Amino acid sequence: MSAQVMSSDATEIFARLKSAAFHELVTSSMQGDQEAVATLFTWIRPAIVRYCRSRIGRSGSAYSSADDVAQEICMAVLGAISRYGDEPESFLPFVYGIAAHKVADHYRRAGRDRSDPAADVPDGIDLGASPEQQIMAADLRERLERLLATLAPRQREILVLRLIVGLSAQETATAVGLTPTAVRVTQHRALAKLRGALTPAEWV
Repeated sequence: MSAQVMSSDATEIFARLKSAAFHELVTSSMQGDQEAVATLFTWIRPAIVRYCRSRIGRSGSAYSSADDVAQEICMAVLGAISRYGDEPESFLPFVYGIAAHKVADHYRRAGRDRSDPAADVPDGIDLGASPEQQIMAADLRERLERLLATLAPRQREILVLRLIVGLSAQETATAVGLTPTAVRVTQHRALAKLRGALTPAEWV
């Protein structure tokens, strides 16, 4: 799609989470370095919040429920660091695995079928600074939210992780329990469905 899915700030967030410095933080945190743990959470919290907002969406005009779930995820990850025994490069998919379970718990508590969550595209679509372009961006954002809601749950989850969160196919596969090939196939089919629903003008 022609709109930028991630803002420059979001791109920076996720690039940092794939850096060698992040992997070093994970290693130090696993060894009990409390300063490293604090820095680690400073780095991952924005990504967790973004994930929760994309899966849970707004209640009215606020993201309060999504942000509450993000806090639960942070606490769960904090409690799991000492038990984490995999490679530092696998830590981010591990975090999103926890996040997926917490989002599912949220829908169960709310009495809603988690297979039909409120799709929501986080703020950050950037089509320019003019008022006209901002209006276009808001309209497109609403359109994307409606389109995401038409996808099957697994398709929506994979698009969120790949395009909004910024995970690789391998990282996404680890998070959702599929092979990288299955992730790519599912992503391709989901995008094809979205592409078929868009008008030509929306793909310029």
